[in-house]
Amino acid sequence: MIEFVRNVRLWFVPEGVRQEGRTPDYRFSLANERTFLAWLRTALALVGGGFAVDQFLPDLRWAWRVGLALALLAAGVLCSLRAVNHWVRCERAMRRGEDLPVSRFPALLSLVVAVVAVAMVVVVLLGWDG
Repeated sequence: MIEFVRNVRLWFVPEGVRQEGRTPDYRFSLANERTFLAWLRTALALVGGGFAVDQFLPDLRWAWRVGLALALLAAGVLCSLRAVNHWVRCERAMRRGEDLPVSRFPALLSLVVAVVAVAMVVVVLLGWDG
């Protein structure tokens, strides 16, 4: 938990990362940044999908519409927070010469998206008015 709190502090003071270890090859730091931006694009797509479900499927039963929209919005929030945390953890590991951190988050995000997709298949097959 203490490590997580330290990482959260580094979200807002990224210069603090430079106090650890040695400067890695810039290509690796830039690749880490590109990965961060890819996670943010994914988060934005999930948030957009959540709003799209809520706004453009008004005939969908309220519980389905809100449930699917909230699942996508929550996944977007988690993805954006995970992006910055992963960026900090990877940057620190590279500076220390350690292995890059592993994560279960990609599997979790995939499962959430798959559950929402299956729910949408059910909605399409059964119809919106139920």
